[in-house]
Amino acid sequence: MAKQSIFGRISTLMKANINALLDSAEDPQKMLDQLVRDYTNSIADAEAAIAETIGNLRLLERDHQEDVQAASEWGNKALAASRKADELRSAGNTADADKFDNLAKIALQRQISEENEAKAVEPTIASQTEVVAKLKDGLNGMKQKLEQLKSKRSELLARAKTAEAQNKVHDAVKSIDVLDPTSELGRFEDKVRRQEALAAGKQELAASTLDAQFESLEDVGELTEVEARLAALKSGQAPAQAAIDAPSAPYTP
Repeated sequence: MAKQSIFGRISTLMKANINALLDSAEDPQKMLDQLVRDYTNSIADAEAAIAETIGNLRLLERDHQEDVQAASEWGNKALAASRKADELRSAGNTADADKFDNLAKIALQRQISEENEAKAVEPTIASQTEVVAKLKDGLNGMKQKLEQLKSKRSELLARAKTAEAQNKVHDAVKSIDVLDPTSELGRFEDKVRRQEALAAGKQELAASTLDAQFESLEDVGELTEVEARLAALKSGQAPAQAAIDAPSAPYTP
C-alpha cells in the first residue's frame, strides 16, 4: 500500500499543470518552492520504492534461475541413473538395474517439480519486469519535471527582480517629473513665482509713491505762489508786481 501511494503521488505530480498552479497561486514563488520540495521528496520516496521493487524482482529471477538449474541437474541425475540401470541390466544384474531405474524416476520427479516452480514464477517475473520499466520511466519523467520546475523558478525570480527594478525606476522618474504639479520641483517653482510677483509688486508700489512725492512738490509750489500774492494784496501792492518781487520759494524736499 505504501508503494502504491508513492506511485499514485508520482502520477498526480506528473499530471500537474504547472502554469495553472502558478496562475491560481497568491505567491507563485512560494508555490514553486513548495512544488520543488514535493517533487524532491516524492523522487526520493519513489527511488526507495523502485529500488525495493527491483530487489524483489532480482530475488524472483535468482529463485527462477535456481529452479531451472536444479531441474537441469535432476535431469542429468535421472539420465545417469537410467544409463547405470541399462548397464547393470545388460550385465544381468536386474535387481540393481531396477534400483537405479527407480532412482532415475525419483530424479525425473524432482526435475518436473523444479520445472513447475520455475514456470509458475515466470509470469510474475514478466509483470514485475514491466512494472520496473514503467517505474524507471516515471522516475526519469519526474526528474525532468523537477528540472523544469527549477528552471521555471529561476525564470520567475529573474522576472520578479526585473519588474521590481522597473517599478523603482518608474517611481524615481515620476518623483522628479517637472510637469507633475504635486512634485517637489513644481512646488518650488510655484514658490519662486510668488516671490517674483511680490518683488514686482513692491517695485510698482515704490514707483507710485515716488510719483506721488513729486506731485506733492508741485502742489506746494502752487500754494506758495498763492500765499505770496495774497500777502501782496494785503500790503497794497499790485498782484503782478508782487509776483515779480516775491522771492522764489526755496526747495524743500
